[in-house]
Amino acid sequence: VLKVLSHIDCILRSPRAPPLIYRRSKGPVQNPIKENGQECGFEHLPLTIEMWADQLMALKDLHRSLRKLSLELVPWHTADPQDNRESIRVEDLQFMVDAILEDVENQEKNSQTPSLPTLFAIVSHFQKLFDVNSLNGIYPRMNEVYTKLGEMTNAMRNLHELLELDSSAPPTVVVDIVGKLCDVINENVTEQVQQLLGTQDIHSIINKLEEHECFFPPFQALIQDLLCLLEISNLDDILPTVRNLK
Repeated sequence: VLKVLSHIDCILRSPRAPPLIYRRSKGPVQNPIKENGQECGFEHLPLTIEMWADQLMALKDLHRSLRKLSLELVPWHTADPQDNRESIRVEDLQFMVDAILEDVENQEKNSQTPSLPTLFAIVSHFQKLFDVNSLNGIYPRMNEVYTKLGEMTNAMRNLHELLELDSSAPPTVVVDIVGKLCDVINENVTEQVQQLLGTQDIHSIINKLEEHECFFPPFQALIQDLLCLLEISNLDDILPTVRNLK
């Protein structure tokens, strides 16, 4: 036992040991154990070994936490062969951290492979823009937006061709020209109506329409009676039939 304790004590005193692990007892030692006439100072070993045991247990907890982090950041990695080992080494943890850092750096350098947070932000932004409440509604809304965009693109292309505009003309220019054409058409229609009715006054137009409403129903009834009386069905036959009766 003394040899084992001496070996452990040598390990704790070695330059490789962390400086805070080995602390020589400052007070007087009760019943010191001596080997080869020298004081071994084994009284601090139990506390040190307990601390080592706690650190080894903490390594397992840290390993589980790193595995969870790895699954979140790089879920395409398969489980490493160290998962089933009872003892976890610091080298294993350092390897996992290096692997995660390498994958994250590669993702940042390669713009064609966006990170999961970036993809999540894109999906959330699409949902806000197009009022999609659930993930299941994203694909139908994408199809709807694609269809509407195609229809609008074709309509704008046809308007550019009809109006003899350059394909780079913005929609505002197209709308402005269409509005001007509508104004010109409306003006021409008004002029034609005025020429047809022989008046430039809107009140005269109203009066003529009212006169038409008063005159046309009795005239239509008279024509219908003549057609029945003369036993004919065509308006063009009324005058020849009346002449024959004379």
